[in-house]
Amino acid sequence: MKVGIIGTGVVGSAIGTRMAQIGYEVMMGSRTATNEKAATWVKNNGSKASQGTFADAAAFGEVVFNCTKGEISLEALKLAGEKNLKGKVLVDVANPLDFSKGMPPFLTPSLSNTNSLGEEIQKAFPDTHVVKALNTMNCNLMVDPKLVPGSHDVIICGNEITAKAKVANILQEFGWADVIDLGDITAARATEMLLPIWVRLMMKYQSPNFNFKIVK
Repeated sequence: MKVGIIGTGVVGSAIGTRMAQIGYEVMMGSRTATNEKAATWVKNNGSKASQGTFADAAAFGEVVFNCTKGEISLEALKLAGEKNLKGKVLVDVANPLDFSKGMPPFLTPSLSNTNSLGEEIQKAFPDTHVVKALNTMNCNLMVDPKLVPGSHDVIICGNEITAKAKVANILQEFGWADVIDLGDITAARATEMLLPIWVRLMMKYQSPNFNFKIVK
């Protein structure tokens, strides 16, 4: 399977590297086809790795990961192209956080409680199967759950059952045993609203290596 990564930051690098290690062909996309961060990532990840524009990566991938900052996700995905994302699974890892007033950030007011970034992406790309996942944890933990001892959870949601099943399979390849499906894409409101407490916990413990576990 071919995978497209939209974004060249630490999240895109972590997910892209893990996917290449597993054996997938991965293209990292940015605004330009010659992005230096993407070029370094390709150099470090061998023959399975390549780079291009947002549109190139979206066209390349059978599954595409949105690893951009939440504030620019819609813009980046529009550059990726609706036709290039049509019919594909888009894993949305982003969060609508506003750092304009420093730490801790706050959720973008228009994208909380009655809306979410995941929903806005699904509205903008109605023929794409958006699955919200991995947005409630640090990027290193996303691809290596063993960084936190014991059993803990990853949460997904989306409108299309088969798309969520495909994402769950990828998460299992990352090492996740406990995948919680919260239902349709409106559940992204809840997972995105976990970020303020996540940030506070990171500040308290001075480490991003923790996660949530639902105990019943």
